[in-house]
Amino acid sequence: MKLGVIGRPQSGKTTLFEALTKTYAHSDQRKEIRLGTVQVPDERVGILSAMYNPRKTIYAQVEYLLPSPAEHVKESAKEQSIWTQVRDCDALIHVVRNFKGYGTEPPTAQADLKAMDDELIFSDLVVAEKRLERLELDQKRGKKPDPEEINLVQRCHEQLNADKPLRDIAELASARILRGYAFLSAKPMLVIANNEDEDDLRPDWLPDKNGLVVRAKLEQELSQMDPAEAAAFLEDFGITTSAMDLVIARSYELLGLISFFTVGEDEVRAWTIRRTMPAQEAAGVIHSDIQKGFIRAEVLAYNDLMTAGNYAAARKLGTVRLEGKTYEVQNGDIINFRFNV
Repeated sequence: MKLGVIGRPQSGKTTLFEALTKTYAHSDQRKEIRLGTVQVPDERVGILSAMYNPRKTIYAQVEYLLPSPAEHVKESAKEQSIWTQVRDCDALIHVVRNFKGYGTEPPTAQADLKAMDDELIFSDLVVAEKRLERLELDQKRGKKPDPEEINLVQRCHEQLNADKPLRDIAELASARILRGYAFLSAKPMLVIANNEDEDDLRPDWLPDKNGLVVRAKLEQELSQMDPAEAAAFLEDFGITTSAMDLVIARSYELLGLISFFTVGEDEVRAWTIRRTMPAQEAAGVIHSDIQKGFIRAEVLAYNDLMTAGNYAAARKLGTVRLEGKTYEVQNGDIINFRFNV
């Protein structure tokens, strides 16, 4: 799963990306698209690993993509701008400048937030209009386009023409038939208020549901330190935990993802699936053969394991259960798939 990090110039999106991915690039290396993979913080993985002492411990992961700056997009591609680079992302992180900065104008966060949405909406409007033109041409040539597609694209056009993002209408944002369009304003978006180092207050303009306050410069410095220095740094600024862990966890939630676990002496691992995924499909995340030969899923909820103390005790308590192929996997399920191929 991949999230694109976007924002107006000087918003601090590069700083946030480097804090998230714990990477650093010199100025001449910042002209290209950058991609970073990070572990999803999950204390349950660490606890399970301590319990089973496996050879390998693997956390769930998400990817972050930082587009190349607009000024470095080739002239021939200016019309597409940076949006082509993030169209295949599953969600977006919009970094909004909420700090003064040396030698820069005062922040205009609300205007920047609106301007970015306007760009996404306009880009999608162009896509919708071109598709409607093509569908109309096909009809004139005697072809019979899918009436459901025509209806959905027309509804998208109306929403976009009213200067409203598609993410506001869940039916349009999640429509399977529209996935190939990769509408930008339909993607889930997490809005980051990038505050001053000393400012941890939540601004009024930040969305209640998918909004976070981050001091990106502070977090970037923290990401470059060794653990001992980082702990002292956090204490000096009165920070109980890194905001980056929260951003990563919220990214995971934003994508509608959950984790289930497989455990054993060889490996303790968190597997990433979409919420409400049935057990047989979840088995395919591990291996297609397990999905094809699925018989049953032996399931134990993480909290039930913690209550019992160990797997054998949980089995005696009756909290280990067998589930069929249509069982919806729950966040934190520990699963042993039974299969035959």
